Amino acid sequence: MKLKAKILKREDKFFKPILKGVITSLCVSLVAILLFAFILRFTSVSDSIISPVNQVIKGVAIFLGVFFGLKKVKENGIINGALIGFFFIILAFLVFSLLDGTFLFNRTLLNDIIFGTIIGAICGIICVNLKKI
Repeated sequence: MKLKAKILKREDKFFKPILKGVITSLCVSLVAILLFAFILRFTSVSDSIISPVNQVIKGVAIFLGVFFGLKKVKENGIINGALIGFFFIILAFLVFSLLDGTFLFNRTLLNDIIFGTIIGAICGIICVNLKKI
């Protein structure tokens, strides 16, 4: 019985920060995309700026998700950050595809998954090691 409680506690310490980070990233991303859409609606911004701004929004959302998700975590920043980035991209794809009404699996999605995982891993390393200073 005690072993089972230890395993559940260990799993809880692992899954809660990742879930918190993914949800934080998704909320930040939704708010930022809405603000950007509002700006696009009332200004004449070139179409070529949309993709880079979306990448910056994803990067900032992942950083903030990793930062707030791993606040109390002291180790495995690279793994936890990569998981937050990976699951955020998957969940964001599902949410934005549902809002758009189309699910388009293509090379861009694969690039986003790779980008999100790498950015998450880098942010995880940074956030976990910032607390040691």
